[in-house]
Amino acid sequence: MLYTTMKLLTPIPYFMLTHRYLTSKTPRVRFAPSPTGYLHLGGLRTALYNKLFAKSHKGSLILRIEDTDQTRKVEGSINALIQDLQWAGIQCDEGPSIGGQCGPYIQSERLDIYQKYISKLLDNGTAYRCFCTERRLNLLRRDAMRTHSIPKYDNRCRNLSFGEVMEKLNAGTPNCIRFKLSSECQFFEDLIFGGIAYDVSINEGDPVLMKSDGFPTYHFANVVDDHLMGISHVLRGVEWQISTTKHILIYKAFGWKPPEFGHLPLIVNADGTKLSKRQSDVKVEDYRRKGVYPLALVNYITLSGGGFDHVPGAGIRLKSMDDLAEEFQLRKISSHPSRLNADLLDECNKLEMRRRLRDENECRALVATLQQLVKCSYPKEKLNVSQEHVKGVLEWATARISRLEDLVTDKYGFLWILPSNSDLAEINKDLLEKLIPVLESLSNYDQIHIKQNLRDFCTENNVKFPILMKMLRSVLSGLAEGPGVAEMMQLLGKQQSLLRIKAFIK
Repeated sequence: MLYTTMKLLTPIPYFMLTHRYLTSKTPRVRFAPSPTGYLHLGGLRTALYNKLFAKSHKGSLILRIEDTDQTRKVEGSINALIQDLQWAGIQCDEGPSIGGQCGPYIQSERLDIYQKYISKLLDNGTAYRCFCTERRLNLLRRDAMRTHSIPKYDNRCRNLSFGEVMEKLNAGTPNCIRFKLSSECQFFEDLIFGGIAYDVSINEGDPVLMKSDGFPTYHFANVVDDHLMGISHVLRGVEWQISTTKHILIYKAFGWKPPEFGHLPLIVNADGTKLSKRQSDVKVEDYRRKGVYPLALVNYITLSGGGFDHVPGAGIRLKSMDDLAEEFQLRKISSHPSRLNADLLDECNKLEMRRRLRDENECRALVATLQQLVKCSYPKEKLNVSQEHVKGVLEWATARISRLEDLVTDKYGFLWILPSNSDLAEINKDLLEKLIPVLESLSNYDQIHIKQNLRDFCTENNVKFPILMKMLRSVLSGLAEGPGVAEMMQLLGKQQSLLRIKAFIK
């Protein structure tokens, strides 16, 4: 294994691990994505948990854009990242669109800062210039593959004399700057995984800190920025855990005290498989487009990733960002991969829809959104999208659907469109005329009373109940399938039900 996880004989209490920061000053954490396209679910979880940790301790969340690899930068992705965070309700305290005392918050705008600090490492002898060509490095990799060795730089330029370095510089030879790795085994206490020990020099040669184009690598810029921005706790994905001992060595080279580190486990599907872009379960934008509410997605992540007390059998409770921050506990995060359960997302979305219906302002917005959806879905039809009708549909639907978009599928088309009567010639109009006063006299227009009165009507008029139901389904919806007829009539309401029956008769 490249690194080992070790449990201490006497576990260090969590409050002692964070005592240095929580008693002297409020914590500062950061979310530092690369602008390579889109915010994925793992990135959202990292941003969310950093926000909850900061909020629970009255600290600050800094947004920093790590764009030192210009070849992977995607145009417009910075704004997209910011918009996705804002949509999810994750407000940063400092960042590119907010400002703050530690800016700039985009790494490509901090190049002069990195040049200043790389000079410090060159001066104290912990870094050196490397003049190896890409061709030579490729040959090293090829030889390693041929001999089944670990591909790594052989540190050739580490031992160049001052005169040799100056000669190459005067000749204009391109160069990068590498860090001198020590062979000592580094140890740190991961706030989630426990004790971690790893000798990075076993599997890596001296890493590049500054590329020949003047841009820093992730490892160097990350350490410099975290220090200068006063980051007290680094909460990031587990894929960076193996790099942490390297970062600690860089901190030591500067004489800086590193922050506390905690690494969040991978997010996987319920069956343990990797999340897939093809299945649209990676991008936050995909969930947003499919009608998932931000608070529902946030709760969905917390139900899968740990950090909270969940009582078995207690059901799901939708929590606000304030509730989540108050209940969040870093020590409760599991080190095992976080398994997502799609059913939980649907349940969370239903709960959020119900919550919005109970709020006057949000209910109004919800109704307006559904009205617009219906109009866009059926642009050529005569529609019933009155506020009263739409609200009634929503109250009925929250137990049956998890997304607003479900209500504009063919299955529920009857809710909005008056059916075409051209193919209903065989329906007994006289029977329906007799039914109208029965329906008009109903004081309780719910499906139980509707169904019972329809049965009584069939008995009194010597009509088989299924035949009447088939007639009413055709008249009310024009569909062969759908909800039960009594349920459909309750959903349409007395006025709309009678209107459709009378329209057919006429």
